[in-house]
Amino acid sequence: MRLELGNIRIEDVQFGSNTEVKNHTLYVNKEELIALLSEDERLASVSIELARPGESVRIMPVKDVIEPRVKVEGPGGLFPGFISKLDQVGSGRTHVLKGAAVVTAGKVVGFQEGIIDMTGPAADYTPFAHTNNIVIVANPVEGLEQHGHEAALRIMGFKAATYIAEAGRNVEPDEVKTYEVAPLFENVAKYPNLPKVVYVYMLQSQGLLHDTYYYGIDVKQMVPTLMYPTEIMDGAIVSGNCVSACDKNTTFHHLNSPVIYDLMEKHGKEICFLGCVVTNENVTLGDKQRSSNMVAKLVEFLGADGAVISEEGFGNPDADLIMNCTKVEKKGVKTVLVTDEYAGRDGASQSLADADKLADAVITAGNANEVVTLPPMKKLIGYAEPADTIAGGFDGSLKADGSITVEIQAITGATNELGFNKLTARGY
Repeated sequence: MRLELGNIRIEDVQFGSNTEVKNHTLYVNKEELIALLSEDERLASVSIELARPGESVRIMPVKDVIEPRVKVEGPGGLFPGFISKLDQVGSGRTHVLKGAAVVTAGKVVGFQEGIIDMTGPAADYTPFAHTNNIVIVANPVEGLEQHGHEAALRIMGFKAATYIAEAGRNVEPDEVKTYEVAPLFENVAKYPNLPKVVYVYMLQSQGLLHDTYYYGIDVKQMVPTLMYPTEIMDGAIVSGNCVSACDKNTTFHHLNSPVIYDLMEKHGKEICFLGCVVTNENVTLGDKQRSSNMVAKLVEFLGADGAVISEEGFGNPDADLIMNCTKVEKKGVKTVLVTDEYAGRDGASQSLADADKLADAVITAGNANEVVTLPPMKKLIGYAEPADTIAGGFDGSLKADGSITVEIQAITGATNELGFNKLTARGY
């Protein structure tokens, strides 16, 4: 499958009378977008603000972040099962507004939404301090239950990103990158002397607002399956999560997974990239065993020499991670794990809830329990009060002057387990 991504560089975002891209500036018709999003009867109010890198702006609580992309050639469209029809995506050409992001926020859905500061110490932890953000703050009608609230915000974000991305449909990209993975037998025959590597992509799916979607279906309802990496670049996997902000894969993270892009970059040069085994993270022991058995079987069936396995979340999913690792290793396939740590504020506690001697190649995205004080910002988009209750916060986190003391667990993307962050550690 072959996909071209046409990256259109966005250096600024402004409100304007038309939604369009001119001279690397994205203009957004605020009133038109609000009218579109307000059609959802589950939302009582919708407002839109802009936040640019370096500005003294705090956004919280953050639900999701989405990169605007539009399909310009080939079958299907972005976010199949939600916005587009259920065609297979991942081929043709897609334009990307690179440097722009839609951020959804509003009253807390769960207790695990996050913080984005556009400057200051938190900006070093989140990639979204460096994007030009269209922030949509929406609040639900009275009496709407949590799952309906989450769904309304999720769909709102996809609608907004789709509307904004249309501005790039007829714009000549600044660069076009091509990503291609052939069908299995053809792929292996093309690179017979390169090590065969598969990516095991673990998705949060433990329910209670811990949900990820594959072509519109909650992945807790599926068993492990195979995907072309380019399908993920076209929005076949999206976030519906209200998990800890630091290691939650937002939709933006899925669209831009460094694991996938780095493996694609090495494909045909250093490795033969076989594609993705997509799996869920389960609650019950039986479900964990079933999914990990099938992961190991698929990896073996593909004839892989090595596997990269990434986790989403922490605690209970650590068991899924280690099950996947050990069962794949016992098939004779070497593994590398990507995770983060909850090692206590002093870093002295056990980092993962499970472990095994076979898990001997592990990449860490940082310790989520590290504490940081975020100075007050001149402007707040959203609500500061949840600072005391979001994951990583505590009673007294929010100070009278507007500063916030929290674990970096509260910062969106701080310890992202796809490696879309700056934290790691090395052993010598």
